[in-house]
Amino acid sequence: MSTRTALGARTLDGKYYTSPAVYDLETERIFFKRWLYAGRSSRLSGPGSYFVFEVDGESVIILLDGSNRVRAFHNTCRHRGTQLCSQAEGRFSKSIQCCYHAWTYALDGSLIGAPNMDEVAGFDKADYPLLEVAVAVWEGGVFVNLDPAAEQFEEAYAPLIGKFQQWRLAELQVAHEIVYDVAANWKLVVQNYSECYHCPGLHPALNRLSPYRNSTNDLEEGPFLGGPMRLAQDGGSMTMSGRTCAPTLGDVSGEDKNLIYYYTIFPNLLLSLHPDYVLVHQIQRLAPDRTRIVCQWLFHPDAVAQADFDASDAVEFWNMTNKQDWEVSEMSQRGIASRAYRPGPYAELESMIATWDRQYLEVVGGCSEGT
Repeated sequence: MSTRTALGARTLDGKYYTSPAVYDLETERIFFKRWLYAGRSSRLSGPGSYFVFEVDGESVIILLDGSNRVRAFHNTCRHRGTQLCSQAEGRFSKSIQCCYHAWTYALDGSLIGAPNMDEVAGFDKADYPLLEVAVAVWEGGVFVNLDPAAEQFEEAYAPLIGKFQQWRLAELQVAHEIVYDVAANWKLVVQNYSECYHCPGLHPALNRLSPYRNSTNDLEEGPFLGGPMRLAQDGGSMTMSGRTCAPTLGDVSGEDKNLIYYYTIFPNLLLSLHPDYVLVHQIQRLAPDRTRIVCQWLFHPDAVAQADFDASDAVEFWNMTNKQDWEVSEMSQRGIASRAYRPGPYAELESMIATWDRQYLEVVGGCSEGT
């Protein structure tokens, strides 16, 4: 790991937080091209179970087929384009049927029923399957890529494959979820997560548990960034009490029991790995100045099954911290929208933001003053 430095970088131009044109450019060059975190695979339970993932006007059905294989399809009938699913999640019996003209698809996406289409010369059901979306399951999460020429997930995520195996993420279950609506650009949420320069003033409780200078980074370039912060008290955790609220996860041992690992996974996932639980923030863009954040607390099922299990110590801590972050992100959004805003210099403690900005600009195209 190198010495932390922001390399003299400055914050992004205001247009990157306020411009509808930039927002649309992000849609095309990032959210329609990159692997996106869609949700936990545990939302699927048995053949026919599904949930719908929405991104920038596109709707994707994610389901388990008859062989319990995860598949993803555009939520669009091949007849006249009618959406097939209007519910956020549910279960198909043995097929998917359009409510408009009853075109019917098997769970593998093949068209198996098209009333009266035998009257159409040359019509072949094999020519009209549902349009597939690239899908992958990694560490208990489902990821999709809307690009027909998508890079293989294993290649795109090579720096992370196997990195978190000691937490056994795939085994964990969602014990609690809170959805936040934040009046700020999605990048402000990511950038706030990427530094603790603000922690002494904004998060006194967090800073007591893990002092802001107790951090290092083990991923310092590219789409995946972050690393560990050391707890002030050995054997503790990020909770209101400072104590763990569940047994140590998986194979976490040694010094990892005294560290919290924080990672930004470009573009829409924030992953926080604690000794006793894992925190996931899924980022959903809604507008240049509005972001929905789905925050989930993951624990091992054995811990959740205990009669005395109580996640509130962790939930209350991060709900408090989240609200502090969202409030300052909204204040940043309002300030950046001012005609008086000019890019300012990053502190060395904000080196991960400067790195994230470089990755963002490389992908979306464009330039920012001072970078």
